[in-house]
Amino acid sequence: MPTDNIIDPTGFRKTTGYMPLEQYGLIGNMRTSALVATDGAIDMMCWPEFDSPSVFARILDKDKGGHFSISPPKNANLTTKQQYLPSNNILQTRYLGEDGVMNLVDFFPRPAKATSLVVVNDPKSVNSRQVTDPNNVLKKWLVRRVECIRGECEVDVEVFPAFNYAQDEHMTEIVNVKDSKNGECGETVEFKSKSLSLQLCATVDCGELGASECPEVKWEIFRPEGATLGDGVRAQVILKEGQGVSFVLRDLEEKHEEHITTTSIETVQKNTSTFWYNWINQSKYKGRWREVVNRSLMILKLLVYEPTGAIVAAPTFSLPEDFGGGRNWDYRFSWVRDSSFTIYILLRMGFSEEAEAYMSFISDRLKHSRNKETGALPIMFSIRGETDLPEIELTHLDGHRSSRPVRIGNGAAFHKQLDIYGELMDAIYLYNKYGKPVSYDQWCAVRELTDYVCTIWEEPDMSIWEVRGQVQNFVYSKIMLWVALDRAVRLADKRCFPCPNRLKWLAVRDQICDDVMQKGFNYEMNAFVQSYESHDILDAATLIAPLVFFCAPNDPRFLGTLEQILKAPEKGGLTSTGLVYRYNTGKFDDGVGGREGAFSMVSFWLIEALTRAGAYEKRYLPMAVNMFESMLGFSNHLFMFSEEIARTGEQLGNTPQAFSHLAMISAAFNLDRVTSGVHADSS
Repeated sequence: MPTDNIIDPTGFRKTTGYMPLEQYGLIGNMRTSALVATDGAIDMMCWPEFDSPSVFARILDKDKGGHFSISPPKNANLTTKQQYLPSNNILQTRYLGEDGVMNLVDFFPRPAKATSLVVVNDPKSVNSRQVTDPNNVLKKWLVRRVECIRGECEVDVEVFPAFNYAQDEHMTEIVNVKDSKNGECGETVEFKSKSLSLQLCATVDCGELGASECPEVKWEIFRPEGATLGDGVRAQVILKEGQGVSFVLRDLEEKHEEHITTTSIETVQKNTSTFWYNWINQSKYKGRWREVVNRSLMILKLLVYEPTGAIVAAPTFSLPEDFGGGRNWDYRFSWVRDSSFTIYILLRMGFSEEAEAYMSFISDRLKHSRNKETGALPIMFSIRGETDLPEIELTHLDGHRSSRPVRIGNGAAFHKQLDIYGELMDAIYLYNKYGKPVSYDQWCAVRELTDYVCTIWEEPDMSIWEVRGQVQNFVYSKIMLWVALDRAVRLADKRCFPCPNRLKWLAVRDQICDDVMQKGFNYEMNAFVQSYESHDILDAATLIAPLVFFCAPNDPRFLGTLEQILKAPEKGGLTSTGLVYRYNTGKFDDGVGGREGAFSMVSFWLIEALTRAGAYEKRYLPMAVNMFESMLGFSNHLFMFSEEIARTGEQLGNTPQAFSHLAMISAAFNLDRVTSGVHADSS
């Protein structure tokens, strides 16, 4: 489809047909989510859950992907502002012009009060936590409300679904409503595919002008150029000051359950606003970066899959790590690796219920998902705890800015990544320290897993970066295996748990430390290296060492590593304009090929490492503060961080990424403590 035919009031789509990744905001309901562009288009939404097939995915194919746009006319001369409502995950996009101001509000409804999570048995799920809402109601709707704030506004609406990743045909039908009530429009639209059917409803608010001048929504069926699987609908609505129209997309089988009226929309929005306001008020963070930290916490909450407590790494799939490249992965799953940072942040920030739910999800994985023959634990799970995540290439989709292939599922699910045992054990230790005491049965599972770690620590693996090349003895994995043993010993001592193999654990822990210091340190570089085999390759993952207390932040070996990483890539380092790369892809073959951007997460790890070093070596503290402030500039207008950042400063990769936000909060929290004279968080 030529870009001239796309509704594009902001002009961002003019060059490539795609919105830049940083021009999106996220809305969600802890079941699924959607990305809303600053031009009013929803270009990514999976329905009804995070890992369900997409209904809108224009972010991955501008012609076939599907979209839901509510925008001013494309030639309008406007200024656009997008922000969340205060203390909320309700997204507001405003279009300001000479003749009028248009306000678009997007959200998924939430009940005003969330009750406690109760564990139940559910045969459909490996791990399920039922959430009882007030009156047993969680409205699984997408709500989009557009209003005219000043003057007169012309609104263009287009809804073009593309079911099952734009693979399934669908029928589109405009249906007359016989018994419309209180603003309900006389027409609804039904989209029916073989696996999913949706209903689009609209309700109008006439404002103070009365019914005679009420805005009218008159749908017409259309088919975008290049679309072959079904039709969409569009309408043009004229709004005068004080008038508005609300659109609701919901499952078709709900159509007889409730009339969607102006009053019901207002009630739903008020309840949703109350829910988010009450939730973020639990935050214990009172530091100098309160606005950005609280926004990150709100984003993390949107990534929670409430029925099980799992947290997705990102709500998107196959957004490229390099435009036009092949590093495109599906992140709509829950990684064991994220557990340590997740538990730490949730508990330190005051969100004990989310931490408990997530801990329950992880504990059940530890109990039920280990390989019965080898004892190994999968590195990731679906949001329901499943491990069958086949990686499939969707060859019919063009990819964001022609970045192919588009992938769903994840082939790394059964990779050998031994570092996960360290993150898992650290999470259990932190939960016992800051949350609730772990049970005896949980301790037995920990004890069994620690004995297993003693048998595998010398083996090579694919480590944190999930390389698809040769397995190696990665230093990061060795450090995290040390963490696994260290936290098990600490937990046994703290709780006086029976520990028949304690001496062996201590011996192996010490052996790993000596092994890393001898084989994982390059004396010529004066730095820790990527692996025992890649002894001249620098890896930003080694910045984790003082964060997990493998070594002191002022240890000369670590300070040498810090100084080396701080150098520019052309001088043998990994830092460019305050952004940190994982490793030099020109020197290390990770089995994927192509380039990538700087990593948001390791950039924040560097800041936290500088912070911790700055507690003893004061020269590092101003560097940490300056780099942190600089990194905030690489978020988007809503303080959302993607996985990576391009050399041009554009966001890359799946967005928003949980690990990026977790690392940012941790860096802010510890930077606050050290700059106020308190040492960074201790183990």
